[in-house]
Amino acid sequence: RSDCPITNALEVLGDRWTLIIVRDLVFKGLREFGQFLGAGEGISTNILTERLERLQCAGVIVRSDHPQDGKKYLYRLTEKGVDLIPLLIELVLWGAKYTPDHAAPARTLREMRTNPEKTIAGLRAALLKELKD
Repeated sequence: RSDCPITNALEVLGDRWTLIIVRDLVFKGLREFGQFLGAGEGISTNILTERLERLQCAGVIVRSDHPQDGKKYLYRLTEKGVDLIPLLIELVLWGAKYTPDHAAPARTLREMRTNPEKTIAGLRAALLKELKD
């Protein structure tokens, strides 16, 4: 096992689908398996299942029973997962800078650039409140 923190982080987060799931939890408010499937990225059910299990085993997300449908689960970020928000914001800003045809709203990018601490605090508070409720 490597003693490099980047290597260890990439063992959990090091593929496209994992970060897209975390992105959807943070920025899009998705919570259900079907919502992730229908998010427009084209993830397959078997990959989604495996990534949700990996994130859960790593303590990044928690799964709970759906309050209205006993056949479904809800997925939420844990505090460990919420701590990924600064990383996601940096990825958004980097991607927007170097990808001319991105879909990120200009207002959101401006807020992330000018006051990242406020953006992080707002997202963090909302997600941790949801986790406790």
